[in-house]
Amino acid sequence: MIAIPSPLRLRLDSAALVANWRWLAAQSGAAACGAAIKANGYGLGARAVMEHLAKAGCRDFFVATWGEAAALMPLPAGTSLSVLHGVGADDMVAARSLPVRPVLNSVEQVVRWREAGEGRPCDVMVDTGMNRLGLRVDEALGGALDGLSIETLHSHLASADEDSAQNAQQLEAFRTVRQHVSARRYSLANSAGICLGADYAFDLTRPGIALYGGIPLPEAAGHISQVVFPEARLLQIRSVPAGEAVGYGATWTAPADSRVAVVNMGYADGYLRCHAGSGGATWNGKPLPLIGRVSMDMIAFDASTAAGLNEGDWLAIDYDLPTVSQSSGLSQYELLTGLGARFDRTWV
Repeated sequence: MIAIPSPLRLRLDSAALVANWRWLAAQSGAAACGAAIKANGYGLGARAVMEHLAKAGCRDFFVATWGEAAALMPLPAGTSLSVLHGVGADDMVAARSLPVRPVLNSVEQVVRWREAGEGRPCDVMVDTGMNRLGLRVDEALGGALDGLSIETLHSHLASADEDSAQNAQQLEAFRTVRQHVSARRYSLANSAGICLGADYAFDLTRPGIALYGGIPLPEAAGHISQVVFPEARLLQIRSVPAGEAVGYGATWTAPADSRVAVVNMGYADGYLRCHAGSGGATWNGKPLPLIGRVSMDMIAFDASTAAGLNEGDWLAIDYDLPTVSQSSGLSQYELLTGLGARFDRTWV
């Protein structure tokens, strides 16, 4: 097969990824620090993320589905992997054959695992107030988990990235469960939960977004570095006379004779229409404002000040996660996981 380079690429900073994990591990205190690598490592590539972090010392990894788990085989030596969405009836073949633990989320899953799991260790999720996945507290305390070999007992914070009384309520509920349900380890904190302080760390933390450059709380600003740097190759430079419009709907009109850079990227690649009016790029340090509407696979930038920019050059797309999240209205999670398959992913 002929290798055809893409006009889109993600430059992925492995040193920043590892530095982010190490800072989160330090904030976790005596607790181990794991890594959520679901959604293909938040779009970066789960296998590569796992390998970089395993070399740095991370031992606990988490994915959402059994398909994601199977794609990561074989695991790096000394690491463990848990499937957060538990084990359905159709998952039992994978659950019994892969060296992976399910995170049991319901009484039905507990029964299924007890009957067919051959006594193997599992993880368990207890819902302390999010009302998404997990056994209810009364179910966990009522004997539903008796006899299980629980490696890690989990819960998940619903409002850790907000100044919310719910955080303390969930913490107290989890402490109650911990007193009555035996497990080797207990885990509550995600990225934002780590920033809430030592009380939330327990035995294992499970950061996600902060590993990849997201800022979950102001306390992380200045400590978490950008990991993902999208770049797009220039398709064409156009001379647009004053008064002429660019793109669908003629939403941008040249205020003066302008040079317009058209690149091969659009909403099919996860760069959505909400970036219009605030998006931008740089070339050789020169800012290029996004102009006109975002199309399926083309966007345009005002390159009037970028003398020397030519077809085939690469533009660095503005993609600082907290900044772009605020300007676009998209969450930092959407900005990462929405980046499409047409981007070549290159680790540096």
